[in-house]
Amino acid sequence: MNNIIATPLELQEFIRNAAIFWLFLDYDGTLAEFAPTPDDVYPDQELIDLITQITQQPALKSAIISGRRLEHIQTLIPVKGIWLAGTYGIELQSPKGELIHRLPYEQIRPILETIKPIWEKIIGQQEGFYLEDKGWSLAIHAKDAQKLEAQTILSNARTSAENVTEQSPFRLLGGDRFLEIAPKKANKANTVEYLLAENNDYDIYSIYIGDDDKDEEAFQAIKEHAGTSILVSMEARKTLADFRLRNPQSVRQWLGELLIHLNETRI
Repeated sequence: MNNIIATPLELQEFIRNAAIFWLFLDYDGTLAEFAPTPDDVYPDQELIDLITQITQQPALKSAIISGRRLEHIQTLIPVKGIWLAGTYGIELQSPKGELIHRLPYEQIRPILETIKPIWEKIIGQQEGFYLEDKGWSLAIHAKDAQKLEAQTILSNARTSAENVTEQSPFRLLGGDRFLEIAPKKANKANTVEYLLAENNDYDIYSIYIGDDDKDEEAFQAIKEHAGTSILVSMEARKTLADFRLRNPQSVRQWLGELLIHLNETRI
């Protein structure tokens, strides 16, 4: 539970032990603070500049793996030379700009169209709820709702979708006042495995930074590849991560230190 705060000393160990790094990064809550709603898209020039510097490092391969839809990530990080993964990696943009859908959209969308009106009816006009349609998935956000009301509505929404997920390639994702129905392949661990298999360089070292339970799935995948995972959290908590950073600003500082160390050791 007493997660170790990541320091420059660990950076030096990473640099000594590998020739090439795979850097996997979540976006919301990791690289940037959460937006008021999932459909708010606010590009941050400071972050764009940092990611641009990362892509210019020959020793770094990098990917941003987000629960947001890909078009949001493309707007937030308009940078070439990096993998962008939307909806947990079901939709991808390669460093060269190639678009990759890991499932046929026409097989996924009709099922979501049966769920959407049901969830809209369950939510009704209740305040504090937000139904996000990502195209590849549907998510109910209830962080602004009353706790008991959120529990009841999310429970009803889950029950309404359970039969669908039992008979199709979908799963239900939970969280703090959150529910999402998404393809089973919309899974950050699965996406890490996919990207590592597509880019299987010799002597590669993987680092994953993320803040929530969807990232915990990826932490497990990184562990199986003998890499390092870093949790972003103000408080120590149960996690599969090796280290912890307190907030997105700490993550940006940590990444800046990584760039400095790489520049110093690769000259």
